[in-house]
Amino acid sequence: MERVTLAVADGVTIAARVYEPQGLVQGSVVIGGAMGVRQDFYAPFAEWLAGQGWRVTTFDYRGSGDSAPRKLRGFQADLFDWTLDYEAAVDHAHAALPDAPLHLLGHSLGAQLPGLLSNQDKVSGLLSVAAGSGYWRENAPQLKRYVLSFWFLVVPLATRLCGYFPGRKLRMVGNLPAGVVLQWRKWCLHPRYSVGAEGELARRAYANARFPVVALSIADDELMTLQGTHSLVSLYENAPRHVERIVPEELAVRRIGHFGSFRSEHEGKLWPRMAQRLRELSTPAAA
Repeated sequence: MERVTLAVADGVTIAARVYEPQGLVQGSVVIGGAMGVRQDFYAPFAEWLAGQGWRVTTFDYRGSGDSAPRKLRGFQADLFDWTLDYEAAVDHAHAALPDAPLHLLGHSLGAQLPGLLSNQDKVSGLLSVAAGSGYWRENAPQLKRYVLSFWFLVVPLATRLCGYFPGRKLRMVGNLPAGVVLQWRKWCLHPRYSVGAEGELARRAYANARFPVVALSIADDELMTLQGTHSLVSLYENAPRHVERIVPEELAVRRIGHFGSFRSEHEGKLWPRMAQRLRELSTPAAA
């Protein structure tokens, strides 16, 4: 694994890691992380995937993980800025292997932002894992019970008091720049999520995507529902797309949940399936 610093189009730098492939090179994979999740979390899976022949890039969005400032209070960043960070990771991966397939593996938010990328032409496919639209009415039942108090009380109050969202102290999501959490709030309160909240330019950006999208919906996901996954995938209206339901019992495992897909305990059964879906993305008809 090599630690690298990526230059983003607006002059910011972010921290990334590259896992070089072993054996026959199949292509590149850029892992787009979930909201509030550091790239460290994906390291075991990234190492394993590199062993399957993929050049894997992970990164931390500005204001988080290894890309965080010393103090987050007042730090300026929103989800459009995080999209620029994603673009920088794609550009870096594409430059290293310009003639090979480049797939995105998006976990939750990491499967939502690719619709806004300006360099979609460099992307060969998107494997979405445990991702949905985030619209609150489509949240899982256990989340829906308290999500409105989160959006209308906890987020505005905590962000105003601290100058950022102190999720680590609250044991909710993680520390986030104020601009990120407030824009995310706007998305989650709109039935059409990012496209509805941001308007026609966002709708066109998603509609411009032509790379195949395969979405793995986790049956015991405590945050995202199958309905939410279909809603997200439908935003990629002109892309070949397919939703696959992953049921823990069918893999002979007790639990997967929203975060479990990347835990080492699933190396034996779920990880090979994810790797297979990445290989199939290179053939659009498979999606």
